[in-house]
Amino acid sequence: MNTLIAVAIAPFGVGNELAQEVAEVVKIIRESGLPNRTTAMFTEIEGEWDEVMAVVKQATFVLAEKGIRTEVVLKADIRPGHVNTINSKIDKVNDILGG
Repeated sequence: MNTLIAVAIAPFGVGNELAQEVAEVVKIIRESGLPNRTTAMFTEIEGEWDEVMAVVKQATFVLAEKGIRTEVVLKADIRPGHVNTINSKIDKVNDILGG
């Protein structure tokens, strides 16, 4: 079933600058082959439920397996019969706004 998630996977207790650890997480997500987009606070991933959750697990464990306390914030939109919602949701809003 098609699933679009917004996920933030972040380390705790490693200092004030988290870019290095976040980059490791984003690398796993990008290498998954699933459609994804990273913004300043979340990364969106789209695909079948099991595929998306497997990527979230792998991206989380890249930090946790190093002994880093890791927080995961996840929001999911499960929409049967739809694909490419990572783009189509934004396209609909932009069409309404004339963009």
